Amino acid sequence: MKYVILIQSNPQPWGHPTSDYLPAYQHQSQETRDRANADFEDMLGELGERGELVGGEALGDPATSRLFRWADGDRVVSDGPYAEGKEHLAGFFLIDVESQERAEQIAEAFSGPGETVELRPVMGGGGDVD
Repeated sequence: MKYVILIQSNPQPWGHPTSDYLPAYQHQSQETRDRANADFEDMLGELGERGELVGGEALGDPATSRLFRWADGDRVVSDGPYAEGKEHLAGFFLIDVESQERAEQIAEAFSGPGETVELRPVMGGGGDVD
C-alpha cells in the first residue's frame, strides 16, 4: 500500500531542513536538535533498507510557485502561493508499506514541533486505494 507523507510548514526564512528555520526547534538545545536530526536520518536509512521509502523531496519557497487555474472559461496563471495559507507544503515522502498502521507509525516519526504532517493513501490507476 502506497502512502504519501506531506510535510506542511512555514519556516522563516524558507529553507531546508525546515527545522533549522522554525522557532519551535530553535528553542531546543543544540544537543536535542542534533539527536533529532540523527534519529531522522537513521529512520530514513531503515526505511530505505526495508524497501518502504520510495522517494521524497524538499520543496522550494512557496513564494516562487506559479498557480494555474481556470476562471470564466479562461486559463489564469498567477504567482503563488495561496495568499490565505499560513502553512505551505514543504516536502513529501512516498512510502510503500504493508498496512495503514505501519504508514501511521512512519508518519508519526516525521512530525515535529511547528510542522503538520498529513498522511494520505495514493490512488491506484483505477481510482481505488493501492
